[in-house]
Amino acid sequence: MADRTTYPIAFSGSPLDRADNMRADPDALAGMMNWKARLLLLDGLMPSMDDGGRLAWGTLADAPQDAELVFLGIDRADGGEKACFAAVPPQGDARPRMANPQLWSLMTSLAPDQLALYGGARSIIDWHARHRFCAQCGHPTHVAKGGWQRNCDTDQGCGAQHFPRTDPVTIMLVEYDGRLLLGRGLGWPEGRYSALAGFVEPGETIEEGVAREVLEETGVVVRDVSYILSQPWPFPSQLMLGCMAYADDDAITLDETELAEAGWFTREEVEAALAGRDDAPIVAPPPHTIAHQLFRWWIAQ
Repeated sequence: MADRTTYPIAFSGSPLDRADNMRADPDALAGMMNWKARLLLLDGLMPSMDDGGRLAWGTLADAPQDAELVFLGIDRADGGEKACFAAVPPQGDARPRMANPQLWSLMTSLAPDQLALYGGARSIIDWHARHRFCAQCGHPTHVAKGGWQRNCDTDQGCGAQHFPRTDPVTIMLVEYDGRLLLGRGLGWPEGRYSALAGFVEPGETIEEGVAREVLEETGVVVRDVSYILSQPWPFPSQLMLGCMAYADDDAITLDETELAEAGWFTREEVEAALAGRDDAPIVAPPPHTIAHQLFRWWIAQ
């Protein structure tokens, strides 16, 4: 497993105490909704920034009228104890992060603790915005457990309980004869390569998901799958599971519905890409991605 002090993971390390015990206690939660409580200021799902380049906060009085509030946790910085909330926007956004260029600059400008706080808040309020109706009976749902659950109405609806989703995605380095198998996604800029990735399907282990995705996208059979590190990815709500695998053959049969290109790259070529050298044959993934950290982990081995 990678050392996270060496390989910092973007969107991880939130400074808030999630205070799960308070979520199921309406009275305790109501007691925290006082003048000290803070509201994360957002424009839809995009954050507002203060003069110092950090996330901007207001009070609960700044929440839109009739907006649903989600309890993010408790901020105990500076010896205080302030409950933190975010308001659910009118609409969610299930588009990939590449569809919003503003997110790229945001991910490189926010401090790690701020990015982690924003990522968690974005995932949960986006889920609420896109799940206002019961998937079982179609009736409206309402916030429960401080925003970490939605319940269908028991009078007119079926009373079902719904919980925020986290979708597991495998992202894997595949090695053969000292080279890495990397791919360029459809619509990606020329030269931009990354680790192969794909959703874990129902009934699969992580190892099976890795093997299936690599085989489907490139025709390469892998073995000896091991877990390296993970990353929350709030676009809209994935958990990226970084893995390592090995192949016994380097023949590629490209699935052109999944990838534009795929190839094998040496350690020297990957190092050149990470260093941003002009002679590098590929462009490495940005530093805030787990793929970038997996590249660095592989080089360090």
